[in-house]
Amino acid sequence: MATIDDRRTVFLDNVSQIAAEVAAANADDVDAAARFPVETFEALREAEALSALVPSHLGGGGVELADVAAGCFTLGRSCGASGLVFAMHQIQVACLVRHANGSDWFEDYLRSLVREQRLIASVTSEIGTGGDTGRSIAAVTPAADGECTFVKQAPTVSYGAHADDFLTTLRRAPDADGGEQVAVLAARAQIELEPAGTWDPFGMRGTCSPGFTVRARFDAKQVLPQPFSTVSAQTMVPVSHLLWAHVWLGVATDAFDRARAFVRAAAKKTPGQPIPAAVRLSHLMTELSLLRGEVESALQEFLVADATPNRERLETMAAALRFNNLKIAASEQAPRVCQGAMNVCGIVGFKNDTPFSIGRQLRDAMSGALMIANERIHQTNASLLLVAKET
Repeated sequence: MATIDDRRTVFLDNVSQIAAEVAAANADDVDAAARFPVETFEALREAEALSALVPSHLGGGGVELADVAAGCFTLGRSCGASGLVFAMHQIQVACLVRHANGSDWFEDYLRSLVREQRLIASVTSEIGTGGDTGRSIAAVTPAADGECTFVKQAPTVSYGAHADDFLTTLRRAPDADGGEQVAVLAARAQIELEPAGTWDPFGMRGTCSPGFTVRARFDAKQVLPQPFSTVSAQTMVPVSHLLWAHVWLGVATDAFDRARAFVRAAAKKTPGQPIPAAVRLSHLMTELSLLRGEVESALQEFLVADATPNRERLETMAAALRFNNLKIAASEQAPRVCQGAMNVCGIVGFKNDTPFSIGRQLRDAMSGALMIANERIHQTNASLLLVAKET
């Protein structure tokens, strides 16, 4: 029987190979055409990487969150959109694995996820909430036949047209307060997606995330047992910020690698001569090290907090501030690294048709500040700082 170290090694080796041979080879076309990275996800399915977080007793990879974070970094280093889609899928899987509470329906679903390598999208944002994912307008509504329904106006549904299943946040009932949320997992066969916009963004073009009106009919068993407030505090928010940050770190690392390759190429052309760009590269390495240190330390702090009884430390204000700050810091630092790499490379970094091009990386990194807008997170932090005893 494979040990956890064996499973970890297989997973990381598979993702590294896919990133290098598939994601990187298609990254520029995915970006240019704003198309879903089909080839990458076919390869990830074949490697059973989409079920990496599912426990081994349910047939999954049984790897740890730190391993998945490493996979997000590796994919992000080759193709930002591939890394981000992989991260967002794994966030949904983490929510199901950690909050199913022994539900037979959800355990059966996780087994089917392993067999079929199903891709899960999330439907959390909603028109009319001002970007507050902690409140919903749409509600779980009982239907006459004993099933439930909902209709949700979503300004974005990441890779919605390519997903097999959808984890959607809703009010618990039509008469519930906006903050009384649950999460519902519905299959594509139970979902109707009505397009509500086009997709031609500045960066992360391969995530294919236009808006949809989402309609669903489902069984009450498909409501995740724990309240979404618990799911959000213990898993969705911190895991989102951790995995997204690893993707942005990967994108920034790719930009740095291109800048280093440029400096090395310049040094070979003029051996023994000073290379001014080398000094700029040294400064850039410091910027990248700061980003890497922030991401790695946040992951370790999450693992420590996650090991406390009932994950109690993850529900503190201090934890909320920590992972909110990770998101802000990483999403602001990654574009700075990418821009610094472009400054090292000069015009060949600015152009799109050179081995040292940084355009895609810079545009992808700039999306981070908009994924749950940093200004909204600052507003949340400001409120928490007024009452939090520890920061």
